[in-house]
Amino acid sequence: MTEVFADAFYFVALLNWRDQHHRAVRPASLSSQLRIVTTTWILVEVADALSRVPLRSLAHRFVKSALADPSMAVLAESHWLDRGVALFGSRADKAWTLTDCISFAVMSERGITSALTADRHFAQAGFVPMFASSGERP
Repeated sequence: MTEVFADAFYFVALLNWRDQHHRAVRPASLSSQLRIVTTTWILVEVADALSRVPLRSLAHRFVKSALADPSMAVLAESHWLDRGVALFGSRADKAWTLTDCISFAVMSERGITSALTADRHFAQAGFVPMFASSGERP
């Protein structure tokens, strides 16, 4: 089973059927060949993005489900924050968010090369976004 990193882009598009990228990301959610790895910081981004009514209850159920799902690795250890902060500080030339930097640290350490995202920052960091900015697979 191949580990892939799931960015907030993926979860938001998957959960919100009105999202312009919903159809493009759906097949990845059905794959038994992928093991999803993400972080609690990504879950916070998802909940924040879906916090308005009527999506708020969906966001709440999703976060609870993700935290309880044994098939998904949701990383929360503080050393990821430390590594992300270090990367964030060392790359003043980039517009990467702290959450991006935490994601990159996780991916680097776990040997993950692909991310369920269309965020170009992942490509800048040397990873493979599995979706183009249009939401289609590159």
